[in-house]
Amino acid sequence: MKPLKVAILGAGNIAGKMARTLGMMDTAEPYAVAARDLDRARAFAGQYGISKAYGCYGEMAADPEVELVYVATPHSHHYAHARLCLEAGKPVLVEKAFTATAPQARELVELGRARGLLVAEAIWPRYMPLAKTIRQVAEGGIIGDVTCVTGSMGSPLTHVRRMWDPALAGGALLDVGVYAVNYALIALGSGYTGVTSSAVLLESGVDAQNSITLTYPGGRMAVLASTMTGLSNRGGTIQGDKGYAVVDNINNFEAVRVYDQKRNPLACYTRPVQLTGFEYQVDACARAIRAGEVECPEMPHSEILRVMELFDSLRRQWGVRYPWDA
Repeated sequence: MKPLKVAILGAGNIAGKMARTLGMMDTAEPYAVAARDLDRARAFAGQYGISKAYGCYGEMAADPEVELVYVATPHSHHYAHARLCLEAGKPVLVEKAFTATAPQARELVELGRARGLLVAEAIWPRYMPLAKTIRQVAEGGIIGDVTCVTGSMGSPLTHVRRMWDPALAGGALLDVGVYAVNYALIALGSGYTGVTSSAVLLESGVDAQNSITLTYPGGRMAVLASTMTGLSNRGGTIQGDKGYAVVDNINNFEAVRVYDQKRNPLACYTRPVQLTGFEYQVDACARAIRAGEVECPEMPHSEILRVMELFDSLRRQWGVRYPWDA
């Protein structure tokens, strides 16, 4: 089977990681890149061995050879750029957070469905092999009935403009909090019934750090923290009445270590050798496209929308507003 021809919309750091990944894959290839500046696109293409370089996003989207577009621009631009590609007939894999708001996400999902095109979110932990392991540990009884999940995610990022600028949908939530939330939903599912939270805001009006608690039926809860002002160990726990599990790196799952009631080790599941970790989401998109599907089962549309609706509700609680909020 021929490799899927992937185009990259944007030429920043995250785009470079995807380009490196595609260059090592057998199932996909880095076919094209588009940037606002043609010289930048050409330099990026030369660095990563990409066939086509465009200085216009629309021209790239019109290329008949492109089979999937990876949208790698800031959160604030995901909606417009993904819509441009969908209207040109191209499936999209949109970097997290999927969009800046839930209404934008809903429009893209509906447009993709109407046109029979794949619409996927590049929230890479959802596609990783250890995501299934985390779910099995939480649901399989090895640590008894799970009562609480915790997760922490943070890096000092206030020096990065897009992180503090509301016009670029900045804040800790969409950039680092997204990992903590998705980790909790992998472990406990999406059936939470209550949300409480708090946040500390920067002078620009976006969240510098936040805490989120999701409550579930039966007294279960997820307690999550994210920050762009300090460094976290990126750790997670899954606590049960007969033991617990420690998740190393909720951003890119490295290991799941299981312990009994006396804190003795029971099992350790480690991640398989990976290219970069991005390959799993690309493979999922390739499978879906070739099967004629419009969503990936690892991160279906219902979950994309649920997460974005949660984020909108959290921002309302904190008083964080973007320029385009209604």
